[in-house]
Amino acid sequence: MSKTERWPGRIALMVAHCAGMVDLVALPVWVGTLISRYRLDPQQAGLLATLFLVGAVAASVALAPLFNRLNGRAVATLGFGIAAALFAAVAQTQDFATMAALHALAGLATGAALSVTHGRIARSGNPHRLFAIVGIALGVFAIVFLGATPQLVAAAGGPALFLVFGGVMAVAAVVSLLAFPAADAVAAPADAARTPAGRMPAVVWYGIVGIACMGLVQAMTFSFLERVGSDRGFGLQAVTGVLIALGVVNLFPAVLAALLERRWAARSVMLAGPVVQALLVAVIMNSPAFAPYAAAASVFAAVMIFTHTFAFGLLAGMDRSGRAMAATPAMLMIGAAIGPILGGTLVKAFGYGSLGAAAAVIAVVAVACFAKLPRPGAAAAPQEALA
Repeated sequence: MSKTERWPGRIALMVAHCAGMVDLVALPVWVGTLISRYRLDPQQAGLLATLFLVGAVAASVALAPLFNRLNGRAVATLGFGIAAALFAAVAQTQDFATMAALHALAGLATGAALSVTHGRIARSGNPHRLFAIVGIALGVFAIVFLGATPQLVAAAGGPALFLVFGGVMAVAAVVSLLAFPAADAVAAPADAARTPAGRMPAVVWYGIVGIACMGLVQAMTFSFLERVGSDRGFGLQAVTGVLIALGVVNLFPAVLAALLERRWAARSVMLAGPVVQALLVAVIMNSPAFAPYAAAASVFAAVMIFTHTFAFGLLAGMDRSGRAMAATPAMLMIGAAIGPILGGTLVKAFGYGSLGAAAAVIAVVAVACFAKLPRPGAAAAPQEALA
Protein backbone atom coordinates (compact mmCIF):
# COMPACT_ATOMS: atom_id res chain seq x y z
CA MET A 1 0.00 0.00 0.00
CA SER A 2 1.35 3.43 -0.93
CA LYS A 3 2.22 5.99 1.72
CA THR A 4 -0.72 8.26 0.82
CA GLU A 5 -3.14 5.31 1.07
CA ARG A 6 -2.18 4.70 4.71
CA TRP A 7 -4.03 6.65 7.36
CA PRO A 8 -1.03 8.14 9.16
CA GLY A 9 0.04 9.75 5.88
CA ARG A 10 -3.50 10.81 5.06
CA ILE A 11 -3.97 12.37 8.49
CA ALA A 12 -0.74 14.33 8.08
CA LEU A 13 -1.96 15.64 4.72
CA MET A 14 -5.36 16.47 6.21
CA VAL A 15 -3.80 18.49 9.04
CA ALA A 16 -1.37 20.21 6.66
CA HIS A 17 -4.19 21.10 4.27
CA CYS A 18 -6.25 22.63 7.10
CA ALA A 19 -3.32 24.70 8.36
CA GLY A 20 -2.18 25.78 4.92
CA MET A 21 -5.70 26.68 3.77
CA VAL A 22 -6.55 28.56 6.96
CA ASP A 23 -7.43 31.65 4.92
CA LEU A 24 -10.30 29.77 3.23
CA VAL A 25 -11.84 29.35 6.69
CA ALA A 26 -10.59 32.33 8.64
CA LEU A 27 -10.81 35.39 6.38
CA PRO A 28 -14.12 36.75 7.78
CA VAL A 29 -12.83 36.55 11.36
CA TRP A 30 -9.34 37.66 10.32
CA VAL A 31 -10.36 40.84 8.53
CA GLY A 32 -13.22 41.50 10.93
CA THR A 33 -10.85 41.30 13.91
CA LEU A 34 -8.35 43.66 12.29
CA ILE A 35 -11.13 46.20 11.74
CA SER A 36 -13.00 45.84 15.04
CA ARG A 37 -10.13 45.13 17.45
CA TYR A 38 -7.14 46.82 15.83
CA ARG A 39 -9.18 49.76 14.48
CA LEU A 40 -7.85 49.40 10.93
CA ASP A 41 -9.95 50.60 8.00
CA PRO A 42 -11.19 47.99 5.46
CA GLN A 43 -8.35 48.75 3.06
CA GLN A 44 -5.65 48.34 5.73
CA ALA A 45 -7.19 45.15 7.08
CA GLY A 46 -7.47 43.75 3.57
CA LEU A 47 -3.85 44.65 2.91
CA LEU A 48 -2.57 42.57 5.85
CA ALA A 49 -4.48 39.50 4.67
CA THR A 50 -3.26 40.19 1.14
CA LEU A 51 0.37 40.29 2.30
CA PHE A 52 -0.01 36.85 3.88
CA LEU A 53 -1.48 35.50 0.65
CA VAL A 54 1.15 37.19 -1.53
CA GLY A 55 3.82 35.49 0.55
CA ALA A 56 2.09 32.14 0.02
CA VAL A 57 1.91 32.74 -3.73
CA ALA A 58 5.61 33.65 -3.91
CA ALA A 59 6.63 30.50 -2.04
CA SER A 60 4.42 28.29 -4.20
CA VAL A 61 5.68 29.79 -7.45
CA ALA A 62 9.28 29.33 -6.34
CA LEU A 63 8.92 25.77 -5.07
CA ALA A 64 6.48 24.17 -7.52
CA PRO A 65 9.06 23.68 -10.32
CA LEU A 66 11.38 22.05 -7.77
CA PHE A 67 8.69 19.84 -6.22
CA ASN A 68 10.14 16.46 -7.22
CA ARG A 69 13.55 17.39 -5.77
CA LEU A 70 12.31 18.60 -2.38
CA ASN A 71 12.14 16.73 0.90
CA GLY A 72 8.42 17.20 1.51
CA ARG A 73 8.52 16.30 5.20
CA ALA A 74 11.32 18.77 5.93
CA VAL A 75 9.70 21.61 3.97
CA ALA A 76 6.28 21.06 5.59
CA THR A 77 7.71 20.79 9.10
CA LEU A 78 9.93 23.86 8.80
CA GLY A 79 7.30 25.88 6.95
CA PHE A 80 4.56 25.33 9.50
CA GLY A 81 7.00 25.68 12.41
CA ILE A 82 8.25 29.06 11.20
CA ALA A 83 4.68 30.22 10.51
CA ALA A 84 3.72 29.29 14.09
CA ALA A 85 6.50 31.48 15.49
CA LEU A 86 5.63 34.39 13.19
CA PHE A 87 1.93 34.36 14.13
CA ALA A 88 2.90 34.26 17.80
CA ALA A 89 4.98 37.38 17.11
CA VAL A 90 2.01 39.11 15.43
CA ALA A 91 0.06 38.63 18.66
CA GLN A 92 2.70 40.68 20.50
CA THR A 93 2.46 43.87 18.43
CA GLN A 94 -0.02 46.46 17.20
CA ASP A 95 2.42 48.32 14.98
CA PHE A 96 1.03 48.19 11.45
CA ALA A 97 4.39 47.99 9.66
CA THR A 98 5.58 45.17 11.93
CA MET A 99 2.31 43.29 11.48
CA ALA A 100 2.60 43.71 7.71
CA ALA A 101 6.12 42.26 7.60
CA LEU A 102 5.16 39.34 9.83
CA HIS A 103 2.07 38.58 7.74
CA ALA A 104 4.16 38.45 4.57
CA LEU A 105 6.79 36.18 6.13
CA ALA A 106 4.12 33.89 7.60
CA GLY A 107 2.61 33.63 4.15
CA LEU A 108 5.96 32.57 2.68
CA ALA A 109 6.40 29.85 5.28
CA THR A 110 2.83 28.59 5.03
CA GLY A 111 2.87 28.64 1.23
CA ALA A 112 6.02 26.53 1.13
CA ALA A 113 4.46 23.90 3.40
CA LEU A 114 1.16 23.90 1.51
CA SER A 115 2.92 23.61 -1.85
CA VAL A 116 4.58 20.30 -0.95
CA THR A 117 1.32 19.12 0.65
CA HIS A 118 -0.69 19.62 -2.52
CA GLY A 119 2.08 18.26 -4.69
CA ARG A 120 2.10 15.11 -2.58
CA ILE A 121 -1.68 14.75 -2.95
CA ALA A 122 -1.35 15.16 -6.72
CA ARG A 123 1.18 12.32 -6.82
CA SER A 124 -1.23 9.92 -5.08
CA GLY A 125 -3.03 7.12 -6.87
CA ASN A 126 -6.35 9.00 -6.87
CA PRO A 127 -5.81 12.75 -6.49
CA HIS A 128 -9.54 13.57 -6.75
CA ARG A 129 -10.46 11.23 -3.89
CA LEU A 130 -7.57 12.27 -1.65
CA PHE A 131 -8.25 15.96 -2.23
CA ALA A 132 -11.88 15.28 -1.29
CA ILE A 133 -10.70 13.61 1.94
CA VAL A 134 -8.56 16.58 2.95
CA GLY A 135 -11.48 18.83 1.99
CA ILE A 136 -13.71 16.99 4.46
CA ALA A 137 -11.07 17.60 7.13
CA LEU A 138 -11.14 21.31 6.26
CA GLY A 139 -14.91 21.30 6.78
CA VAL A 140 -14.52 19.83 10.27
CA PHE A 141 -11.79 22.35 11.04
CA ALA A 142 -14.05 25.17 9.84
CA ILE A 143 -16.81 24.20 12.27
CA VAL A 144 -14.45 24.23 15.23
CA PHE A 145 -12.62 27.39 14.17
CA LEU A 146 -15.67 29.48 13.23
CA GLY A 147 -17.64 28.28 16.23
CA ALA A 148 -14.97 29.06 18.82
CA THR A 149 -12.70 31.81 17.51
CA PRO A 150 -15.15 34.77 17.29
CA GLN A 151 -16.19 34.17 20.89
CA LEU A 152 -12.56 33.82 21.96
CA VAL A 153 -11.61 37.09 20.25
CA ALA A 154 -14.61 38.84 21.82
CA ALA A 155 -13.49 37.66 25.26
CA ALA A 156 -9.69 37.91 25.01
CA GLY A 157 -9.06 40.54 22.33
CA GLY A 158 -7.47 40.60 18.88
CA PRO A 159 -4.15 38.94 19.76
CA ALA A 160 -6.05 35.75 20.60
CA LEU A 161 -6.75 35.23 16.90
CA PHE A 162 -3.07 35.16 16.02
CA LEU A 163 -2.28 32.86 18.92
CA VAL A 164 -4.90 30.48 17.51
CA PHE A 165 -3.24 30.71 14.10
CA GLY A 166 0.12 30.00 15.71
CA GLY A 167 -1.30 26.98 17.53
CA VAL A 168 -2.79 25.57 14.32
CA MET A 169 0.55 25.93 12.53
CA ALA A 170 2.44 24.36 15.44
CA VAL A 171 0.18 21.29 15.41
CA ALA A 172 0.69 20.96 11.65
CA ALA A 173 4.46 21.16 12.09
CA VAL A 174 4.51 18.36 14.67
CA VAL A 175 2.18 16.11 12.65
CA SER A 176 4.21 16.74 9.49
CA LEU A 177 7.42 15.81 11.28
CA LEU A 178 5.91 12.55 12.52
CA ALA A 179 3.87 11.34 9.55
CA PHE A 180 4.21 13.41 6.36
CA PRO A 181 4.19 10.73 3.61
CA ALA A 182 6.75 10.06 0.95
CA ALA A 183 5.65 10.49 -2.67
CA ASP A 184 3.85 7.67 -4.40
CA ALA A 185 5.59 6.34 -7.48
CA VAL A 186 3.05 7.29 -10.13
CA ALA A 187 3.94 6.18 -13.61
CA ALA A 188 3.49 8.63 -16.44
CA PRO A 189 0.29 7.81 -18.39
CA ALA A 190 0.75 5.98 -21.66
CA ASP A 191 -2.05 7.98 -23.29
CA ALA A 192 -0.53 9.57 -26.36
CA ALA A 193 -2.86 12.51 -26.07
CA ARG A 194 -0.97 13.59 -22.99
CA THR A 195 2.38 15.21 -22.96
CA PRO A 196 5.59 13.43 -22.00
CA ALA A 197 6.48 12.91 -18.37
CA GLY A 198 7.92 16.03 -16.84
CA ARG A 199 6.10 18.32 -19.30
CA MET A 200 3.02 20.32 -18.36
CA PRO A 201 0.26 20.62 -21.00
CA ALA A 202 -0.20 24.25 -21.99
CA VAL A 203 -3.98 23.97 -21.63
CA VAL A 204 -3.52 23.42 -17.88
CA TRP A 205 -2.82 27.14 -17.63
CA TYR A 206 -6.43 27.92 -18.50
CA GLY A 207 -7.52 25.86 -15.52
CA ILE A 208 -5.00 27.61 -13.31
CA VAL A 209 -6.21 31.08 -14.33
CA GLY A 210 -9.86 30.08 -13.90
CA ILE A 211 -9.24 28.77 -10.38
CA ALA A 212 -7.29 31.94 -9.57
CA CYS A 213 -10.34 33.98 -10.63
CA MET A 214 -12.58 31.95 -8.33
CA GLY A 215 -10.03 32.39 -5.54
CA LEU A 216 -10.17 36.14 -6.10
CA VAL A 217 -13.96 36.24 -5.77
CA GLN A 218 -13.81 33.92 -2.75
CA ALA A 219 -11.31 36.07 -0.86
CA MET A 220 -12.81 39.40 -1.93
CA THR A 221 -16.23 38.38 -0.60
CA PHE A 222 -15.25 36.16 2.31
CA SER A 223 -13.06 38.87 3.82
CA PHE A 224 -16.11 41.07 4.36
CA LEU A 225 -18.77 38.44 5.01
CA GLU A 226 -18.66 39.02 8.77
CA ARG A 227 -18.38 42.80 8.46
CA VAL A 228 -21.33 43.23 6.10
CA GLY A 229 -23.52 41.23 8.49
CA SER A 230 -22.36 43.25 11.49
CA ASP A 231 -22.70 46.59 9.69
CA ARG A 232 -26.27 45.70 8.73
CA GLY A 233 -27.07 45.19 12.39
CA PHE A 234 -27.62 41.44 12.35
CA GLY A 235 -25.67 41.08 15.63
CA LEU A 236 -22.65 39.07 16.78
CA GLN A 237 -24.62 35.97 17.75
CA ALA A 238 -26.50 35.83 14.45
CA VAL A 239 -23.40 36.38 12.33
CA THR A 240 -21.44 33.83 14.37
CA GLY A 241 -24.30 31.39 13.81
CA VAL A 242 -23.97 31.93 10.07
CA LEU A 243 -20.24 31.23 10.25
CA ILE A 244 -20.89 28.02 12.18
CA ALA A 245 -23.51 27.00 9.62
CA LEU A 246 -20.97 27.71 6.88
CA GLY A 247 -18.54 25.38 8.60
CA VAL A 248 -21.16 22.62 8.86
CA VAL A 249 -22.11 23.00 5.20
CA ASN A 250 -18.43 22.79 4.26
CA LEU A 251 -18.43 19.17 5.43
CA PHE A 252 -20.51 18.14 2.45
CA PRO A 253 -19.05 19.52 -0.80
CA ALA A 254 -15.92 17.39 -0.66
CA VAL A 255 -17.99 14.29 0.18
CA LEU A 256 -20.32 15.00 -2.73
CA ALA A 257 -17.38 15.64 -5.03
CA ALA A 258 -15.94 12.25 -4.13
CA LEU A 259 -19.27 10.49 -4.70
CA LEU A 260 -19.92 12.27 -7.99
CA GLU A 261 -16.38 11.91 -9.36
CA ARG A 262 -17.42 9.52 -12.14
CA ARG A 263 -20.97 10.81 -12.60
CA TRP A 264 -20.43 14.50 -13.25
CA ALA A 265 -17.96 15.81 -15.80
CA ALA A 266 -15.28 17.94 -14.12
CA ARG A 267 -15.36 20.49 -16.95
CA SER A 268 -19.12 21.01 -16.54
CA VAL A 269 -18.77 21.51 -12.79
CA MET A 270 -16.00 24.03 -13.40
CA LEU A 271 -18.11 25.98 -15.89
CA ALA A 272 -21.02 26.23 -13.45
CA GLY A 273 -18.95 27.06 -10.34
CA PRO A 274 -18.05 30.71 -11.11
CA VAL A 275 -21.65 31.51 -12.10
CA VAL A 276 -23.11 30.15 -8.87
CA GLN A 277 -20.37 31.86 -6.89
CA ALA A 278 -21.13 35.27 -8.44
CA LEU A 279 -24.87 34.92 -7.79
CA LEU A 280 -24.21 34.20 -4.12
CA VAL A 281 -21.97 37.26 -3.82
CA ALA A 282 -24.76 39.43 -5.20
CA VAL A 283 -27.16 38.14 -2.53
CA ILE A 284 -24.69 38.39 0.36
CA MET A 285 -23.62 41.94 -0.40
CA ASN A 286 -27.00 43.40 -1.37
CA SER A 287 -29.57 41.76 0.91
CA PRO A 288 -30.93 44.05 3.64
CA ALA A 289 -32.65 41.09 5.30
CA PHE A 290 -30.92 38.46 7.41
CA ALA A 291 -32.46 35.29 5.91
CA PRO A 292 -31.17 35.69 2.31
CA TYR A 293 -27.78 36.83 3.61
CA ALA A 294 -27.56 33.82 5.93
CA ALA A 295 -28.64 31.31 3.30
CA ALA A 296 -26.19 32.57 0.67
CA ALA A 297 -23.31 32.99 3.13
CA SER A 298 -23.77 29.48 4.53
CA VAL A 299 -23.14 27.81 1.17
CA PHE A 300 -20.71 30.34 -0.28
CA ALA A 301 -17.41 28.60 0.54
CA ALA A 302 -18.90 25.20 -0.37
CA VAL A 303 -19.08 26.23 -4.03
CA MET A 304 -15.35 26.87 -4.14
CA ILE A 305 -14.52 23.61 -2.33
CA PHE A 306 -16.76 21.53 -4.59
CA THR A 307 -15.55 23.12 -7.82
CA HIS A 308 -11.89 23.04 -6.84
CA THR A 309 -12.03 19.35 -5.93
CA PHE A 310 -13.13 18.53 -9.49
CA ALA A 311 -10.57 20.96 -10.90
CA PHE A 312 -7.78 19.44 -8.82
CA GLY A 313 -8.59 15.94 -10.05
CA LEU A 314 -8.86 17.02 -13.68
CA LEU A 315 -5.67 19.07 -13.76
CA ALA A 316 -3.70 16.50 -11.74
CA GLY A 317 -4.69 13.89 -14.32
CA MET A 318 -3.45 16.11 -17.12
CA ASP A 319 -0.08 16.69 -15.43
CA ARG A 320 1.10 13.59 -13.55
CA SER A 321 4.45 15.14 -12.63
CA GLY A 322 2.71 16.78 -9.67
CA ARG A 323 4.33 20.14 -10.40
CA ALA A 324 1.17 21.90 -11.57
CA MET A 325 -0.71 20.88 -8.42
CA ALA A 326 2.27 21.79 -6.25
CA ALA A 327 1.43 25.25 -7.52
CA THR A 328 -2.12 24.94 -6.13
CA PRO A 329 -1.40 27.53 -3.40
CA ALA A 330 -0.32 29.92 -6.15
CA MET A 331 -3.35 29.31 -8.35
CA LEU A 332 -5.70 29.76 -5.39
CA MET A 333 -3.87 32.50 -3.59
CA ILE A 334 -2.75 34.71 -6.44
CA GLY A 335 -6.42 35.54 -6.78
CA ALA A 336 -7.00 35.35 -3.06
CA ALA A 337 -4.06 37.69 -2.46
CA ILE A 338 -5.69 40.39 -4.54
CA GLY A 339 -9.11 39.73 -3.01
CA PRO A 340 -8.85 41.33 0.46
CA ILE A 341 -7.18 44.54 -0.72
CA LEU A 342 -9.43 44.79 -3.79
CA GLY A 343 -12.49 44.13 -1.66
CA GLY A 344 -11.39 46.62 0.97
CA THR A 345 -10.75 49.29 -1.65
CA LEU A 346 -14.14 48.73 -3.32
CA VAL A 347 -16.01 48.72 0.00
CA LYS A 348 -14.23 51.87 1.15
CA ALA A 349 -14.96 53.70 -2.12
CA PHE A 350 -18.32 52.32 -3.28
CA GLY A 351 -19.86 50.21 -0.52
CA TYR A 352 -20.54 46.51 -0.19
CA GLY A 353 -22.76 46.31 -3.27
CA SER A 354 -19.77 46.93 -5.54
CA LEU A 355 -18.41 43.49 -4.67
CA GLY A 356 -21.36 41.87 -6.46
CA ALA A 357 -20.61 43.72 -9.69
CA ALA A 358 -16.92 42.87 -9.48
CA ALA A 359 -17.73 39.19 -8.88
CA ALA A 360 -19.88 39.08 -12.02
CA VAL A 361 -17.07 40.46 -14.19
CA ILE A 362 -14.51 38.04 -12.75
CA ALA A 363 -16.91 35.11 -13.22
CA VAL A 364 -17.05 35.83 -16.95
CA VAL A 365 -13.26 35.54 -17.15
CA ALA A 366 -13.26 32.28 -15.17
CA VAL A 367 -15.93 30.68 -17.36
CA ALA A 368 -14.04 31.72 -20.51
CA CYS A 369 -10.90 30.03 -19.17
CA PHE A 370 -12.64 26.81 -18.16
CA ALA A 371 -14.32 26.65 -21.55
CA LYS A 372 -10.85 26.19 -23.07
CA LEU A 373 -10.33 22.89 -21.22
CA PRO A 374 -10.90 19.73 -23.30
CA ARG A 375 -14.33 18.15 -23.30
CA PRO A 376 -14.63 14.60 -21.90
CA GLY A 377 -13.21 12.18 -24.43
CA ALA A 378 -11.35 14.88 -26.34
CA ALA A 379 -7.58 15.20 -26.43
CA ALA A 380 -6.37 16.11 -22.97
CA ALA A 381 -3.97 18.74 -24.22
CA PRO A 382 -2.61 20.26 -27.38
CA GLN A 383 0.73 19.07 -28.61
CA GLU A 384 2.51 22.12 -27.31
CA ALA A 385 3.55 21.95 -23.67
CA LEU A 386 5.34 24.11 -21.20
CA ALA A 387 8.20 22.84 -19.09
